[in-house]
Order: sequence, then structure tokens, then C-alpha cells
Amino acid sequence: MGTPPKPLKIGLVLDSGLDKPDGVQQYVLAIGEWFRIQGHDVHYLVGQTRRRDIEGIHSLSRSIDVRFNGNDGSIPLWAGKSKLRRFLRTGRFDVLHVQTPHHPLLAQRIILAASRRTAIIGTFHIAPYNWLSTIGNKALGVWLRPSLRRFDKIVSVSAAAADFAGRTFGIKTEILPNVVDYRRFHSAKPLPEYDDDVLTILFMGRLVQRKGCQRLLEAIAALQGRRDLPKFRVVICGKGPLEARLKHFSEQHGLNDVVMFTGFVDETDKPRYYASADIAVFPSRGGESFGIVLIEAMASGRAVVLAGDNPGYHSVMAPQPKLLFDPEDTNALSDALAGLMLHPELRQTVRTWEADYAKQFDVAVVGAKLLDIYTRALRKKQGA
Repeated sequence: MGTPPKPLKIGLVLDSGLDKPDGVQQYVLAIGEWFRIQGHDVHYLVGQTRRRDIEGIHSLSRSIDVRFNGNDGSIPLWAGKSKLRRFLRTGRFDVLHVQTPHHPLLAQRIILAASRRTAIIGTFHIAPYNWLSTIGNKALGVWLRPSLRRFDKIVSVSAAAADFAGRTFGIKTEILPNVVDYRRFHSAKPLPEYDDDVLTILFMGRLVQRKGCQRLLEAIAALQGRRDLPKFRVVICGKGPLEARLKHFSEQHGLNDVVMFTGFVDETDKPRYYASADIAVFPSRGGESFGIVLIEAMASGRAVVLAGDNPGYHSVMAPQPKLLFDPEDTNALSDALAGLMLHPELRQTVRTWEADYAKQFDVAVVGAKLLDIYTRALRKKQGA
């Protein structure tokens, strides 16, 4: 791979803020921190955000909250062209790395205002949850044509995302996966309250319909009363609009002795929860472009991952399809759980494979490939 001749000034462009710990925000912060450690000058060009604990944050517009593709998020309001031009002229960025699909009122205006000497790189992050998101993205692709012409390179985080980018934006993208700080997750120690002989099943995610926590509780209810299973607990990490309904289901089905709700888990505590789990279950019904939570759990070296068979998760779990289940089939999930609970030797074999497999998603591995993309784009511009 090529080596940059000098430290680069990199602008990571994200239409939303950095307040919510969603997959795209995690990606931006992980690669940004890795680039900074490598000696590059990293800046975050974002919409409205409250965070001030990270150096180089530039909040360039106000935002409003929206719900799209099964997710809660935000979209930026109008960003003034003259303001953006002044900011970019002063900033003199070598690279603008845009998280896409991006918004016409902020990221597109940043791209169009950028110097022709600045390399414009994109990462496409989403896969469809329903027909509405597909139609909406096709319309967005038409609106974004002026800025799409300015990109020097766009990659997608998975085959599912690349397919969606092709069908809706009409662009062909290579695959460069999402990232995880492997060492941070692999070195984490179990939480003392879960470091015992009780088998721990973990759910980590928002408590919304798309993420499928209801299906997990239904599978646990189906396993209640089985005398052949080891003693176990279920730890639900996350918050969301379904929290009250899920707690009511747990109480109605006599699960309160085994199911516990932790509420929101901070990013700093997340690795220890994965390190405390014997089985991590992600029953998402769709709308996943990749599934960084799967890799985080794998990197822990302890949690065996079971994942709902949606396109994004399938792309990650393809080497071990037996760890996928139909997210609409409670019996399939309860059978998969029972099989892992009854066979500790199988869990050990799987977790050894998963810990090794997750290394290829380490931010140092993917970050070096991104840096090579930046360098090639800049060299091409200089040659031109």
C-alpha cells in the first residue's frame, strides 16, 4: 500500500451529530481516532451536536429529529453556502470522507463547495428495511446527482449496502467493511455481577420493533421449564419505546427471575457486557447494512453470536450460516439457543473462530486500506 508523503488534513462528514452511539457514528469516531493516532489532522464536519469532548468537532447546521428506515435519527437544516465556502477555504482539507447516503442541505453543499484539489471519498452505510426506504433512497439519489459526480471513490460497508447503493443511487461500489477497535473489546473483563457459573444470554440494541428483542423474549418463554438446560440469565441492554411492553411481557410470562433490563449502556461499558456474555443474540428483522454489534461481540472472545438472517447480518455471518436464524421464527431461535446452552464444547469452538474472524475488521486493518484510498485519490488529482 502507498504511504502518504505527509500528514493529511481529513474532514469526516456526517449529516447527523455525534451524540447517538449508532453504527455510523461509531464508524466515524473509530476511524477518526485511528487516523489521529497515526499523526493526521482529523476534523468532524457534522450537523447539530452537543458533544464537546472530542477535538476537531465542527457543528455546521441545526438539525431536526426524524424516523426513517426503522431508525430514529436527525437531518440537517439548511447550511449557508457562503459560510461553508469560508469554512472550507480556511480549512484547506486534503480529504473529505462523506458518510452516505448524505443529505442535500448539508453534506452535498459541503461537497459542492470543496476545492477541486480536495479528494472526496464516500462510505455507503445503509440497506433497506422496507419498500418505503427503497423508494425514498431512489428519490434521494436523483437529488444528490450533482455531488455524486464529485466523488473520487465510494465504498460500501457490506454486500447488502453495495447492492442497495447500486439499485437506488446507480453507483458501483467496492466493499470495505465496518470497523471495530479489536483490542478494546478483546481485552475487556467480565462485570463482577455476571462473572459466575450462571450462563448469560445478552441482547444489545435499541428496544424498537426492528431490532427483535420481543422475539428473543418469546424464545426464552418457550425454554422456560426445560429441566435439561443449565441455569441461565438474560440481560437486555438498551432502551427505546418498547421497553414498557417488553417488561410487561416478561412479567406476564414469569420471566422476571431470569430476565433483567439494564437500560442504556454507555460505549465505555459495552465491552464488559460482551465479555460477560456466553451467548449474544441479535434478532434484527432487517434494515441492517452490516451489523457492527456482531463484530464487537465476536471480538470479546467469549460471546457466541446468534444473528437474525437479514441481508446485512448474513454478509457478516456467511462463513458460519448455522449461527443465523429466521428472525420471524421463535422456534428456530429457541432451538438455536438450546443447542448452544447444552453444548459448552461447541460454544468454545465457535468463540475461538469468532475471535479470530473479527480481527479482519479491526480499525487498524480497515483504516490502512482507507488511507490507501485517500492517497491514491490525491495522487490522481495531483497527476491531473
